[in-house]
Amino acid sequence: MYVLGIESATPVAGVAVANRGGILAERLVNNRKTHSGHLLPMIRAVIEEAGIGPSDIGGIAVSSGPGSFTGLRIGMTTAKTLAQVWRLPVVGVSTLDALAYSLSGLANLVCPVLNARKNEVYTAVYDVSGGATNNLTGFRALKPEVLAGLLGKWPDRGVTFLGDGVEEYRDIFNELLGNRVFFAPSSAALPRGGSVADLGRIKLERGEGLDPLVLLPNYVRLSEAEVKWQQRLQEAMTGNSGCSSP
Repeated sequence: MYVLGIESATPVAGVAVANRGGILAERLVNNRKTHSGHLLPMIRAVIEEAGIGPSDIGGIAVSSGPGSFTGLRIGMTTAKTLAQVWRLPVVGVSTLDALAYSLSGLANLVCPVLNARKNEVYTAVYDVSGGATNNLTGFRALKPEVLAGLLGKWPDRGVTFLGDGVEEYRDIFNELLGNRVFFAPSSAALPRGGSVADLGRIKLERGEGLDPLVLLPNYVRLSEAEVKWQQRLQEAMTGNSGCSSP
């Protein structure tokens, strides 16, 4: 099965075509510009470079979050539209899973960190030592100091960090975790379309493909607009509950 993978949940835009034999073609752009102008030309290119056509593709995998709300929507919309036009199943692949997958087999714990703003990171802690991507904590939005405390549950394990939140919080991790800290090389530190495609292929072969209308992103936390809406709703309800009837 040929699978198209689309990654757009972070400042990186990545696409790839994969099958059981591996990654056939891949492109990545990390110029921090909007993904809306990049994805379709990159998709056309990797399909052509893989030596196939759209009719050969068996499914589409797309990063499902967490990450940038705008980037996720662009990637999801692109993947779901193509899946509808080409009549293909689609699967979501966690951005954090895709990052951890790139370090499969590492003895250290693997901890992807994506910049979630508000002095927080999107993160999860993985044990990949057996080759599988075993999520030990679930997906979370945490302050880096809280994440360091969470990692205290495994005091005898080194921790390898990767993702776009590393540079901003590197000093905090070094200070709080000391010689347990390692950082993935830049070539492995960013989300890749190839990882999304490969993980997506595994899910599709297990029969987990979805109708594109069903697939939803996993934001992990509410958007700023949703937070404000809930605050206004709560204020309105509180105000109404205090009114007395005439």
